[in-house]
Amino acid sequence: MAKKFKVGIIGCGTIFPMHAVPVRTNEHTEIVAVCDNKEDRAKKVAKTFNCSYYVDYKEMIDKEDIDVVHICTPHYLHAPMAIYAANAKKHILTEKPMSIALEDAEAMIGAAKKNDVTLGVIFQNRYNPGSMLIKEMLTSGTLGKILSGRLLVMWNRSDEYYSKSDWKGTWDKEGGGVVIDQSIHTLDLMRWFVDSEIDYVDANIGNRAHEIIEVEDMAEGVIKYKNGVLTGFFTINYYTYDAPVEIELHCENGIAKIVGDQGTVRLNDGRTFMAENNPNEKFEYGDGVKRYWGVSHIKQVNHFYDALAKGSKPYIDGEEALKTQKMVCAIYQSGKTCKRVMF
Repeated sequence: MAKKFKVGIIGCGTIFPMHAVPVRTNEHTEIVAVCDNKEDRAKKVAKTFNCSYYVDYKEMIDKEDIDVVHICTPHYLHAPMAIYAANAKKHILTEKPMSIALEDAEAMIGAAKKNDVTLGVIFQNRYNPGSMLIKEMLTSGTLGKILSGRLLVMWNRSDEYYSKSDWKGTWDKEGGGVVIDQSIHTLDLMRWFVDSEIDYVDANIGNRAHEIIEVEDMAEGVIKYKNGVLTGFFTINYYTYDAPVEIELHCENGIAKIVGDQGTVRLNDGRTFMAENNPNEKFEYGDGVKRYWGVSHIKQVNHFYDALAKGSKPYIDGEEALKTQKMVCAIYQSGKTCKRVMF
């Protein structure tokens, strides 16, 4: 990788270190500018990373000599920022979700194609050792066909949590609640494991336990895939703590399960395989960064830049992420209309 990529990061909030620190530690990338609409925050971060700062992302993209834009902003801003960056011939790596609306996600892909730039989307949990073990054993045929699957996400996002944000808990800015924010990674893993186009989504959503949000704090339903696999999901964010997520796949030759960071495969012949995050594989993002975010962000960021250097597609590009976006949007459509959504 001979070229050194110059990077601009939009959004200096909670998720910022998960992008900025991997970029700073990669010998083939450098941060040249950051942007945040809160000037004091942008200024502080710029000092830490020894770069320019802006309060207007368009100004940063127009003025700075950058190759790649990272988007770490509220959900509703992902699409306009990505499209603006693509039209300025910049590559893009955006946090999940791609967008709120399906047509916006499709417009992002269209802008990237039109301008011959790369669009990547963060779904870092695919890089967890447990996820990779199960995917490899499905791909190799060791587990045989998936017969059915289930997933469970029970986390805590209190009214107090929502009261500290000016965009979370709203349909127009966050685009939803427990599905699009907390559960999207687990839903993405299930879809990635099944690896088939979706046949239909049939879901219920509701706000059962929050006083100050517009969006759902629970969702349950079924996702039927065109290969015949039926998967069930149940997710809430009014539990008293962030319980370990669970995914189970009942397969012809055994059962694959994720509980938290640990992946386990128990085959019918008695063999057992296990993978979990390596405690020696640490990455220091700085103070205040949630421990469970682990090292998978840096793996995906590095893979993205490896792909850019080689001129190849990143593993999780816009079109791959669009598959999960379609699923999430279908859960909301089904939940709001109380009707099954056919694909």
